[in-house]
Amino acid sequence: MTPDFRLRRDIVEVGRRVWQRGFVAANDGNISARLSDGRILITPTGRSKGFMEPDDLVVVDASGERSTGRLKPTSELPMHLFVYEARPDVSAIVHAHPPRATGFAVAGVHLAQCVLPEVILTLGGVPLTEYATPSTNEVPASIEEYIRSYNALLLRSHGALTLGGDVFEAYYRMETVEHFAEITLAARALGGASPLSDEEVRKLMNVRESLGLRGPAGTCVSCGACETTRTGEPEPAASGRGDRPEASGSAQEPGSTPKPGAPESGSIPPQHSGSPRLPDGPTAAPSERAQESDDGDIIEEVLARLRSSLAREPEGRDSE
Repeated sequence: MTPDFRLRRDIVEVGRRVWQRGFVAANDGNISARLSDGRILITPTGRSKGFMEPDDLVVVDASGERSTGRLKPTSELPMHLFVYEARPDVSAIVHAHPPRATGFAVAGVHLAQCVLPEVILTLGGVPLTEYATPSTNEVPASIEEYIRSYNALLLRSHGALTLGGDVFEAYYRMETVEHFAEITLAARALGGASPLSDEEVRKLMNVRESLGLRGPAGTCVSCGACETTRTGEPEPAASGRGDRPEASGSAQEPGSTPKPGAPESGSIPPQHSGSPRLPDGPTAAPSERAQESDDGDIIEEVLARLRSSLAREPEGRDSE
């Protein structure tokens, strides 16, 4: 089996997985990999990622000109080419629309938080880019600020983008992003996530370095812990432990006055005390809460209602 065919087979397999897991619908999403000669093997436009064949894939050069393949490359080709030019260490890219992570992107909320050790070790943070019209050169411009420092991005009102040293690493990072989004939603329903301390983050960054995990770690909170480990000199810390990096393209315009009770743009709104409240669901009535005597039953009920509220079929598109 030639390296080229093996890579084609891997992309087809990853396409099947993102479709099976519901990370894409219809013909959404795109996947690519860098060939040994510098050309790019990429998925075609107008094909479901769950039903591709190896010979459906297209080879393009660094300028985007098609070298081989009977089909047209994905309309998001400019984004892929930009990433490969900006990141010589990247050999594969996955773009998809995992529902929960994309929900954060649509809501204008980033996932750049130091709350899960596994995410800190593998991704660092997942920032939110400015909105860009899909399939245009606006997309490369919107990711330029972050692409050299992060291996996963939320594309505002669009989806998620993950990078890797091979196709499966890029795919597994997409799984991590969606899993992180799901856990964050559950934590929000139970009152909000509790960030790790600066010292706990520094320890994890040291573990990351000792394990030889490659690629940039990004910055998850503005505590300077991540940057201290990489350079030995911390960045200026923000005003508090819970501060988070600002997300570009946030709904709140700089200098404007937030509405009373409105959450800070780019952050997860705090939950009120009392029974957990789902993102869009009602708080349980006092009489209902009084009947709950077991904390485990309460948590199970909350998570069941959360799953029910999120179990909506994503709308498909024929582009990409």
